Amino acid sequence: MADAIAERSALARFVRRRGAAAILFLAPMVIVLAAVAAWPLARTIWFGFTDASLDNLPAAKFVGLRNYFHVLTLESGRHYFSGLLVDPVWWCSVWNTVKFAAISVFFETVFGTIVALVLNAEFPGRGIVRAAVLVPWAVPTIVSAKMWAWMLNDQFGILNDLLMRLGALSHPVAWAASPDTALAAVLIVDIWKSTPFMALLILAGLQMLPADIYEAARVDGVHSVKVFWKITLPLIRPAMLVAVIFRTLDALRVFDLIYVLTPDNAQTQSMSVFARQNLFYFDKFAYGSAASTLLFLVIALVTIGFIRLGHLNAESER
Repeated sequence: MADAIAERSALARFVRRRGAAAILFLAPMVIVLAAVAAWPLARTIWFGFTDASLDNLPAAKFVGLRNYFHVLTLESGRHYFSGLLVDPVWWCSVWNTVKFAAISVFFETVFGTIVALVLNAEFPGRGIVRAAVLVPWAVPTIVSAKMWAWMLNDQFGILNDLLMRLGALSHPVAWAASPDTALAAVLIVDIWKSTPFMALLILAGLQMLPADIYEAARVDGVHSVKVFWKITLPLIRPAMLVAVIFRTLDALRVFDLIYVLTPDNAQTQSMSVFARQNLFYFDKFAYGSAASTLLFLVIALVTIGFIRLGHLNAESER
């Protein structure tokens, strides 16, 4: 009995020391995050409840929820509603962002899985192919956006020239400027750039799978398609979920690609572009801060939802 008590006491001391060591190691990172992220975020949230502009930031006054929703009663007795929650431009940017995130992440997951399965196979020159596949992801977004802007140009773009030579087009199309094709152009560029990222994360999950399961399936004569759906896909689901979370969060805050490729286009304006325009272009700093706050809340809710989904999947597999 005494030995058991002493063992539990030693274990408790070890757990406390391990926790203290973890706090000690994490403290510098927490301090840096608080300096570069928490404080600016808190200031942005605060400005969303004020009448701040670029000229009066230090003297900004608290106005409550006016930037989010405000009812103004006119002399005629009619009510005028203002604020982000009734702003059609804001809701259009929300819809554009959600649509962009859903479509891009879906196709990037599908194509990333296909690429990861190919790269996971044994073939000569696999290392060179893996390095080449990562090139689009390694190119800075601004550079790739400008490159694709020239390729999609209606006068000098190679895409129009190629499609016209093939007879698919009768006249050049301004892919990034036309309201009908602007979102498609942005999606094509984003899928081209981000698919390697998804493939890299899914490939990491594939390489962690035990080989004996596939040997058993091969001995039993199971078709390769069935092996993928019944063995591979369930086992790499955690890796795919991580990849989808990262890409969804990145897609929801998309700014640089849309800002460079389709500037001032209402069909592609995202929440981040809307916030920046109000912060700096229109000198509505408080309004832009409120938009940034709502963007943060949307991303936080999506993150919590994905984490909850991951926990539910983990519990269902136990």
